[in-house]
Amino acid sequence: MSAAVLEVSARGPAAERLAGFARVTTDDVDEAAEAIGRIFCPHDLKPTQARADGFSARHNCAAFAGFSINYVAYGGSVSIDPGCLDRFFLVQVPLAGSARIRAGACEFDAAQERTASLLSPTIPTRMTWSDCAQAILLLDRRMVEQRAAALSGRAAGRVEFDPVIDLDAPSGRALRTSLAGLMTLAERLGPSGRLSPVTMADWREVLLDHLLNGQRHGLSDAIRTFSGRAERLPRALRAARDHLADNAGDPLDLTQLACAAGIGIRALQLGFRRHFGVSISQMLLDMRLAALNARLARAAPDASITEIAFDLGFTHLGRMAGTYREKFGETPSATLRRRMS
Repeated sequence: MSAAVLEVSARGPAAERLAGFARVTTDDVDEAAEAIGRIFCPHDLKPTQARADGFSARHNCAAFAGFSINYVAYGGSVSIDPGCLDRFFLVQVPLAGSARIRAGACEFDAAQERTASLLSPTIPTRMTWSDCAQAILLLDRRMVEQRAAALSGRAAGRVEFDPVIDLDAPSGRALRTSLAGLMTLAERLGPSGRLSPVTMADWREVLLDHLLNGQRHGLSDAIRTFSGRAERLPRALRAARDHLADNAGDPLDLTQLACAAGIGIRALQLGFRRHFGVSISQMLLDMRLAALNARLARAAPDASITEIAFDLGFTHLGRMAGTYREKFGETPSATLRRRMS
């Protein structure tokens, strides 16, 4: 087994991961439900026994632009009812214990090294975790749906996955190894570290490919018909993306970008839509938002959000604040306050 695979200690319980990114540590059920609900989504959390003896909750989270990697562990047996997730997809890979999961009409057991789960935002979900710890990947719903639309040649709309991930299948093993790599990378960077926009975009590509080409979903056949098997990213688009990242703080110049890529502007625009699932301007905005989030993560308490935003190429602060909140679920000032707390 690869050393990159998510590890479990010899004693049985999962070794805690992402310890430097602690968000929630509590033995109180109500506190756990409220605090973890703020990070993921509101949900009902109840011990399955009449008393909550032995209950504990731990949530560590390393957040990036459009996705996050998490370690979540519950002591004891608990039922979790989030209903529909609404804003995101969740990949859950058990590290210890087990979980009984019901997603829509599908009910199954998830257990380490055998079965993981993929929860879609539009499918109601209920779970029971039994002394369970899981590595959890959160992916922004809009990002996944836009990419699925681009790959299938259809208008953006809901994407619903088969919730069962077979960890013995090649696609399941590849996903598990990538999540282990992302978790290890986050631990190496630490809470004050950051990924470059290009590295962030590369990780988004890897994660989206695992989901949309490795796991069965409602648009799988349409993607196969429209585009066949996954293609390697053309060199011209890679060059254009790198140039965009290197000059993200400057005004967008399509002529200059096309010259850097060595192809025409129209081909460049179509290529971004086809391979990245977003327009050039949207990718630039995503890069700037990611950079803003990273800067706020390590900013001094008296830092000026306005100065940082202007330095990164934002010219309309109201619009910037709105798109930032849409992507990260909070305002820039809230991020700064949370990072300094």
